[in-house]
Amino acid sequence: MPFWSRDADGESAAVDGSRSQVRGGAPERGSIHELAVRNARAAALFVAGNAREAADLFEDTLRGCRALLGRDHHATLTVAGNLGAARMSAGRRRDGIGLIAENVADRSRVLGDEDPRTLTARDALAVAYRLAGDVDDAVELSGQVTAQRRRTLGPAHPDTLTSRMGLARAQAAAGDLEAATALLGAAVQDAEQALPARHPHLTALVECAEAIGMTRREG
Repeated sequence: MPFWSRDADGESAAVDGSRSQVRGGAPERGSIHELAVRNARAAALFVAGNAREAADLFEDTLRGCRALLGRDHHATLTVAGNLGAARMSAGRRRDGIGLIAENVADRSRVLGDEDPRTLTARDALAVAYRLAGDVDDAVELSGQVTAQRRRTLGPAHPDTLTSRMGLARAQAAAGDLEAATALLGAAVQDAEQALPARHPHLTALVECAEAIGMTRREG
C-alpha cells in the first residue's frame, strides 16, 4: 500500500496512498485487495481536498485492516497514519495529532525506531505540531528526525532535506529566524551539490527560504 504524498506546504504529509495496480474484476469483500483499493480511494479524496470524506473512508478501512490483518501489520500501520493526517486536514487537529503520535509509537515498536517508515511518520508528526501551533514540540521533534536521517541516510538525501526544511520552518515559526536561515542556507548548498538543478526538493528548499525572507537565488 505505501506511498508518501506531499502536503500544500511542500513537506511530508502523513498520507500513505496505494500505488498498487488494481487488476480486472471487483475485489473480494473483506480481502487485502479490497482494503488496498479503499485506501487508494481515500488517498485520492485526500489529495483532491476532500479531507472529511477521506477520513471517514480511512477509518472504515482501518477497521477492516485491524480485523483481517491485525494491529501491527504494515498495511494497518499505513492506514492508521493516513487517518491521523486526514483528521488533521479536516480541522480536527488534536484528534489528528493524537492518532499520528499513536502511529509513531506503533511503528517504532513494530518496525524499529530508525526504520524509514517510522521516521516518515515522526516527521509528519513534527509538521502536525507546527501546523497546530505547538512550535516548541515541532522544533524538538524535527531536530530529532533530522539528526536520525542525517545519520542513516546522509545530509543530502531527499528525506533528510525534507526534515531539514521542516526544522527550519519550525524554527521560523518559533521566532528563531537566524537559526532557520542558517539551516536552510546549508541545506540548499548540500542540495545544489547532490541534486539536479530543478529537482523538486531543491526547488522546495529555495521556495521555503524565500518564504522566510532569505534573498531569492539568481537563475
